[in-house]
Amino acid sequence: MKRIRSDVSLVFLLGFFTLFSTVFSDLVISKLDRQIDLSSQIVRTTVSLKVVYDPMLLIEVENNGIDPASEILLPFPEHHAKNLAFLSAVINEGKGKTKSSSDSLPALGKGGSLTLEVKAVFTHILRPFPEKITQADVQLVAFQDSAHYFSPYAIKVQSLTFKLPEPKVESYTKLENTKFSGSELKYELVREIEISHWGNVQITENFNLVHAGAELTGEFSRLDYQARPHVRGASALRNLIAKLPPRAHSIYYRDEIGNISTSNVWSDSAKTLLEIEPRYPVFGGWRTSFTIGYGLPLRDFLFQSEGKRFLNISFGCPMTDVIVENLTVKVVLPEGSKDVSVSVPFPVKQSQETKFSHLDMFGRPVIVLEKTNVVPEHNQYFQVYYRFSNLSLLTEPSMLIFGFFLFFVACIVYTHADFTISKSSPSYLAKLQWDEVQSAIQQFLNIMNQCLIVHDKLEASLRDLSRTGDVQTCKAARKAADSLLKELSKEMRPLLSFLQSSSQAAQITPKVDELVLKERELQEKLMLKHSTVVDAYEKKSGGRDIDNRIAAVQQKISMLRQEVDDLLEIIDEI
Repeated sequence: MKRIRSDVSLVFLLGFFTLFSTVFSDLVISKLDRQIDLSSQIVRTTVSLKVVYDPMLLIEVENNGIDPASEILLPFPEHHAKNLAFLSAVINEGKGKTKSSSDSLPALGKGGSLTLEVKAVFTHILRPFPEKITQADVQLVAFQDSAHYFSPYAIKVQSLTFKLPEPKVESYTKLENTKFSGSELKYELVREIEISHWGNVQITENFNLVHAGAELTGEFSRLDYQARPHVRGASALRNLIAKLPPRAHSIYYRDEIGNISTSNVWSDSAKTLLEIEPRYPVFGGWRTSFTIGYGLPLRDFLFQSEGKRFLNISFGCPMTDVIVENLTVKVVLPEGSKDVSVSVPFPVKQSQETKFSHLDMFGRPVIVLEKTNVVPEHNQYFQVYYRFSNLSLLTEPSMLIFGFFLFFVACIVYTHADFTISKSSPSYLAKLQWDEVQSAIQQFLNIMNQCLIVHDKLEASLRDLSRTGDVQTCKAARKAADSLLKELSKEMRPLLSFLQSSSQAAQITPKVDELVLKERELQEKLMLKHSTVVDAYEKKSGGRDIDNRIAAVQQKISMLRQEVDDLLEIIDEI
């Protein structure tokens, strides 16, 4: 339940006066109705997250003096004036007649009357009460103002009305004839509007959000929050709704981590609503950052007038009823835009910079508009005027065509040109020799691996002998192995001769010779082991006796096999 603590002070405060004119003491305010609206969408949808102070003054003025009056002084208390975000004065001609906005009044003669409608918008007027709460506490806010309107003129009748977000009020000051029938979000928003004459206006809005309500004290419990979010997270921000222009498309919502999927979009012919949820609930004192982006049809916002093009688009934040402490609007114009001018219906800080994007040569002019203390009343249309030649549209396609043309020309030249080194040069001959050495080494390694396979077959024949006792089959395997090893030795001789004679193989030849010696020694030990085992089986010796006779040989075989494997790896790496 959202509640507000309202405290209407009867103490007269020294006021800061917003000066429209000089005081005319003969003026009399015959009737003054003051309405203070303390409700907002954010307050309704979350829990006391938004501070908007929006009084409306309906003033009927009479001139009882002799001289005509054309100026009226409107005062504001100092603590309100320093938070004044928007002020407008409208002359009300009566029912059925149009209202006109003006900063000066028509001459008001003696006995004349005039009705003014003054609207002022304030920020940071509501304060959290208390300033720190726990996760389970309900957010309360306090409001303080004078019950009587400050004025240098006599006031015959005045009334004060408060509009609250809900009928539940913690406490309020009770005066005669009194009848009783927030929190705050702070934004820092960087809004980038990029115009493409190829049919699209791209909007990118970067938000830095601070929950400026009562700060959360104690630890945050995710378990309690998920179990009872409306109780254990009553003061947390859970979602926001952005009102986008109609026909908005290609909408995305992300932060520094990446895309955020907790969002929904509703659209009709008048508007597009985007509901977003942060990655985590935002309590008082917490911060979060995110980015919203979308595209708009160019024809809805770009027009032509008197030989110039102009962008007509809204200035403020798409989140309704929020305070934006610092708003930066960047309008990125197409490259080649000239004679740029801006028309904004209220004062802003204006500057210009340059942005480089894809296929840009000189950069795109960027108009930067900055304003502090922005409220929904600033969400008005502004215009950016510039000149742009249609021939400039052909710049980027021409660059693409020319780039592809150069690429294909380079491919044609490469395929038809001869970039080989002269066959008579020393470097080319050295390369050929090294290629021959590499080929010889590869053949040598293949032969050596085949020799090791033959060794494995000899070992396998001994295992079969121990299992079957078939001596003749084991002798046949030995004979076949001898034959294969002789053939492999013959194939290896010319390769060894070539490597020993080649200067390019000087680094690797010692290792090759060492490997050959180790393999031959391994071969001899294997043959010795084979002969010993076969002879023992023919003499019908026991298994333990056979193991004892070949133990020393087997140890030597294992050591040699490891050395051979190491040399093979070294040669392969070289």
